Amino acid sequence: MSAARVVIVGGGLSGLYAAYLLERKGWHDYALLEARETVGGRVLALSSVSESVAASSCFDLGPTWFWPSMQPRLGELIAELGLNTFEQYAKGDLLFERADERVPHRVADCFAQEGRRVLGGMSALIDALHKHVDRKRVHTGQRVCSMRASADGIEVVSEDTIGSTRAWHAGHVLIAMPPRLASETLKFAPLLPPELSDRWQRTATWMAPHAKYLAVYEKPFWRAQGLSGEARSARGPLAEIHDASMPGAQGALFGFVGLPARLRANVPAEQLRAHCRAQLKRLFGPEAGEPIAEGLKDWSIDPLTATASDLTESSIHAPSAPASATAGPWQGRMTGIGSEWSHAYPGYLAGAIDAAERGVRAL
Repeated sequence: MSAARVVIVGGGLSGLYAAYLLERKGWHDYALLEARETVGGRVLALSSVSESVAASSCFDLGPTWFWPSMQPRLGELIAELGLNTFEQYAKGDLLFERADERVPHRVADCFAQEGRRVLGGMSALIDALHKHVDRKRVHTGQRVCSMRASADGIEVVSEDTIGSTRAWHAGHVLIAMPPRLASETLKFAPLLPPELSDRWQRTATWMAPHAKYLAVYEKPFWRAQGLSGEARSARGPLAEIHDASMPGAQGALFGFVGLPARLRANVPAEQLRAHCRAQLKRLFGPEAGEPIAEGLKDWSIDPLTATASDLTESSIHAPSAPASATAGPWQGRMTGIGSEWSHAYPGYLAGAIDAAERGVRAL
């Protein structure tokens, strides 16, 4: 059995940031266990799944924006890591497509986007944090399946891709995964207090019901037409579309699929991509129907993000759940640090930073 003072379950933004904080505090006796083969969690770049995308154009298939004025600590961290940011492009007209009309309406200069993006995509933030932690303490391809509390600590059992198990002995566990996913996929012995388990199970996972489509072009040609790349549609399949281009690199458009997750399950991925291309073509012209690369990420069918309970959820950010037990054998032994446990920014990237800081501070 391996031993660590702290075991971090999950290698998304909150888990990596927790490891980063522990390293800065001189706590090197930790282990980070990530079920996926790579770190990042819900932060995902199209460049990792498409060879047609330039290395300088890491387009996001997960979270995209942050708001420095409202989320100052995240902005400080991005600057601290030496990353550059830029304003979301919003110059030009917005297109609006009604369900019963064939021609979209142009709405002049009505869209104001205060969000900023990271140059190189949010994956650049993940990569920068990953470089600041001890790689020997990051174990990918290790899905945690159970935790058992005893008098001398917690036994954490993980399983690799071929079903081999490994046990870890920890003094404290930081759960860097969504509360609902933890409640439904981890076996706790003894069981969590019923009221705590129920709150975790009722906490919706941000991104879980969503699907995101992204189309890449040699350049952002719509800007020459006086268009911002912004569109809203009641026809679909994309309900909300944005300019995803990187400065000085390839152009891109991305949109959130408006079709609910349970209905998307009946539509083959290639058919859905074809409908998305057809929509971009009727909105932005023939050139939009011929992307050089495209990506479709349906988070609702990702078993390391969503559960069956997430398929009927709305897209709002859910109120945060309690991050730890206040009594019983799990009190003081385990803390939730995933984004949904943040009181200030539940579900946002800033929430992952906030919850991780609170969890590490509590140690």
